[in-house]
Parts: sequence; C-alpha cells; structure tokens
Amino acid sequence: EIKELPVKPGQHWLLATGPLTGTPLQIELARLTGRPHLHFFDAIAPSVTLESLDLELLFRASRYGKGEADYLNAPFDQNGYDNFVAELVGAATAEPATFDRGDLFEGCKPIEEIARSGQQSLAFGPLRPVGLADPVTGVIPHAVVQLRQENREGTLFGLVGFQTRLKHGEQERIFRLIPGLAQAEFVRYGQLHRNFYLDSPRCLRMDFSLAERPDVFVAGQMTGVEGYVESIASGLLTAWKLAARLRNLNWPSLPRETLLGSLLEGFLFDRTSPQLTPMNVNFGLLPPPIGRIGGKKLRKEAQAARAVAALGDWLQTVPFFP
Repeated sequence: EIKELPVKPGQHWLLATGPLTGTPLQIELARLTGRPHLHFFDAIAPSVTLESLDLELLFRASRYGKGEADYLNAPFDQNGYDNFVAELVGAATAEPATFDRGDLFEGCKPIEEIARSGQQSLAFGPLRPVGLADPVTGVIPHAVVQLRQENREGTLFGLVGFQTRLKHGEQERIFRLIPGLAQAEFVRYGQLHRNFYLDSPRCLRMDFSLAERPDVFVAGQMTGVEGYVESIASGLLTAWKLAARLRNLNWPSLPRETLLGSLLEGFLFDRTSPQLTPMNVNFGLLPPPIGRIGGKKLRKEAQAARAVAALGDWLQTVPFFP
C-alpha cells in the first residue's frame, strides 16, 4: 500500500488508484493539494441537454433579479407540484449499503427524502419560488425547479438540488413531469455513493500533474471521469503527457470537437463551475454544430463527422516517441 509520495530526483508518480485509494493516501493528497476536504462522496444531480428542453415553458431569471440570469426556471402550479410530489414519494429507490447510509444522509439528503418529510417541504426547500417571478407574467409560481448551466458552451444544464437515490428509469419518468422537461435527454443521472476524486480544475495542471507537485500525475476516476472507457482513456492520455515531458516533447491538446477532448481537456478543467462533479462522455459536452441543422440525428452526425476530421488533423501534430 502506498501511503506517502516522497520527492526523489528523477522519479515521477502516476496515481490511478480510483475508489481503492486508501485513507493514508487520501490524507497525503489532501496535504499536497492544500484541500483538506476532498470529494469523498458523490451527491450528483441529473444533467440534461439544452436542446431537449421546451424553452417556451421555462424562463431565465436569478432570484430577486440579482446578477446575471444564469438559471433556467421551470414553474410548477399547485396541481403540477402535488402530482410531482406524489410520484416522487412513491418512487423506487436504490438503497445504499449499510456502511454508506449514515455518511451519505449526513452530507446531503436525497430529494425524495425531503419530499417524504412533508407535502410542502420541497416548495419551502430546494424548489422554493421566492424571488423568482416569471418575467413575462410577473407571477410567482407555487414552486420552481432551477436548472444551472454546467459547461462553458451552455449545452448542459443540471437540476439544482436534485441529488437522489431514485433508480434511473424512475428519474426519467418522474423528472419529465417538470414543466419543459417532457422530452428531456438525460446525460447524467442523479446519485449518492462513496467515491474519491480530486477537484481537478483547481488541483491539477493541464498535463494531469498536481499543481503543487509536478512530479505527481493522476489518472482515471480520481480525476472526475465516469465509465470504463473514460478511465482507460484518462490513463492513456496521462501516460502520453508524462512520457512527452520526460522527452521534452510538446504534446498537443486533444481537439475539443472530440468526446474525449471535450471531457478530459475541457470539462475537467472548466473553472466556471464552483465544484467538479464526475461525468461520462456525452454529446452535450461537444461544441454545438455550426449553422442550423434540423433533427437530433443529423446534428449528432454532423458533430461526429467534425470530430473525425479534427482527430485526423490532430494526429498530424502528435510527436512520435523515440
């Protein structure tokens, strides 16, 4: 078991311990990054694509009109809210392991648990409408679901306060009852579970080395990626960047038009979000296609063709290792 990361001339560390990172190594990384409270638990809300939302049913506004209108707001009337709460309370959930239960509930309550505590608990909690009058009608709804922009391109939005243990099918069924989300495309589901990952935008350099310890490289789930392919790609990219540094070679950034480029060198280092939440690759991470293209299938085909072309150009710039 690795418990410390001592500095030795000419030696580099490449950490890819993921969820098996032991407590001593977590403490060591907290010390090296200057962040005593790393992300030991996931409390993730669902994310949806902007293009799948019915914007005619949503309105942009910030509470009391302060600051920029960075949120999309889905207004509930009394009947819609009551129906939503009823479905939420009766939904099927994925129960956490016994050893996780106390820590998870202490850190962040699932939205379905809040709903079970009282009929109006959501309206006075994460769905409170105070200061959120519809700018067109001037009416304050009975309750409001806020969606926050999650990436620089504005193509992904997260449901604020919707951390949940609902099963994935239940999340789609119930959250599509929210006004404007009837056809929502979910690129990430809500979840609560044990995990360990770094706050990459503020802890890592673009080559995946620690900001305060350039001899320590990090790869895989520890960087905030989700999924087998994403973790493997993270390990490969980090190894390439370390090899390039050892040989004094310039390693070009992956194209943002590709899924892995948008995730590994875009999303993971986006400081516009105050806190990193793990993510799989998805089309919502990509820059939108240029020009007006009708239909989701055609848009995705255009994005895929653009990615293949960008990857071909990128390969021409990659140095060969001696």
